[in-house]
Amino acid sequence: MKIWNGQLGDRVSKTIYRYLPAFRWRNFRLFFGGQLLSMSGTFMTQQLTIPWLVYDLTKSAWLLGVAGFVQFLPTLLLIPFSGVLSDRWSRRDLLMLVQILGISVSLALTILTFTNSITFPILLILSVLNGLLKGLDMPVRHTIVTETVDDRADWSNAIALNSVMLSSSLVLGPAMGGILIATFGVKYCFLYDTLSYIPAIFTLLAMRLQVRPTQTFMNLSDTLLKLQEGFEYVSKFQPIRAILLILALQGSVGMSHVALMPVFAAKILNGDATTMAHLSTSAPIGSLFACLYLSVRRGIVGLDRLIVIAQILIGMSLISFSLSRQVGLSIIILVFVGCFAILEITSCNMIIQTLVTEDKRGRVMSFYALAMVGTMPFGNLLAGTLAHNFGATNALIVCGGLIILGALWFSAQLPGISRWIGGEKSRFSLEKLN
Repeated sequence: MKIWNGQLGDRVSKTIYRYLPAFRWRNFRLFFGGQLLSMSGTFMTQQLTIPWLVYDLTKSAWLLGVAGFVQFLPTLLLIPFSGVLSDRWSRRDLLMLVQILGISVSLALTILTFTNSITFPILLILSVLNGLLKGLDMPVRHTIVTETVDDRADWSNAIALNSVMLSSSLVLGPAMGGILIATFGVKYCFLYDTLSYIPAIFTLLAMRLQVRPTQTFMNLSDTLLKLQEGFEYVSKFQPIRAILLILALQGSVGMSHVALMPVFAAKILNGDATTMAHLSTSAPIGSLFACLYLSVRRGIVGLDRLIVIAQILIGMSLISFSLSRQVGLSIIILVFVGCFAILEITSCNMIIQTLVTEDKRGRVMSFYALAMVGTMPFGNLLAGTLAHNFGATNALIVCGGLIILGALWFSAQLPGISRWIGGEKSRFSLEKLN
């Protein structure tokens, strides 16, 4: 029986490593497992628990918006500097710092809620700290993935599986948070978040990464110079420049349905809070399907064309969602929106991380994060303005049309991008761009 079990285990392992080769590497397995737990707690807190607690304490929709803004602003300001740090310091040490500071903030929230000492001003301050940590975390989290696998051929699979982990956490975290709030109360969500950092810290400590050359000191002028170098790199390198521009369009108008979701749930679909919850969880479910597909796909050849297809389908899906008047149909459409959006975003990530030179990886991924996160508030403002003046349905039709036009523009960039992807330059550092 032991021999049979051993043989079965070997066959299962070989099958997994065949289709998911990134799991061959011990460092990646540790990173994936530890961060899956940690990020589920993070998304539970940021996406559900803190907004719920803000509204419970204030009963004010305006203050709820203020809390979201003050949490976002430090994220936006810190992301570019985090990219510079990621290029010059140990990425594991930076991520470890994020985990230690994160568990400290989460522990404070746990203690304050268990002792009934939490107030809105205190929650606002801790939200700002969470925003700072998110700004430090995003570029580092994307760049460290390629360090956890030793074979460059497995990078695309590792990047796709990292997206699987993030999307799974985005679904599981708020879902578990809703159960915990309804059953035990909001304080147990913060307790879960605090405990979820522990395995992440220990798995980071257990990772044995190759030593990268690092620099421990930099002044402000040096930092700004490095930022300028990163900007010049992405502005002159046509494939990355085109991908970042299409991502910025997706981050702005492509996510407009999120800002208008309450309007569609309450007024257009004549629903309630349950309707809103069903609509909100539909896109993350769709994103899981996209991540699973990308995780078993090898290499980046053809991903540039997939970006065009996904972009067009996002635009068509947004227009379809705007015209739907049935809750069930709207939910199904949003599943497709989430699927196509992650197909595009993760494909962009995989191409960029394959083409970028190692010494600029952190700064380029900070621009990647800015293209997604930094454009969303402006897109929300545009969507809200259009909805106020022309109605939510027409607003989404306009946004969907802009997405399709962006796909047509990106299709004209494909010849140049495909040459880089298909050639030898896609497998080695692009030294001539330094």
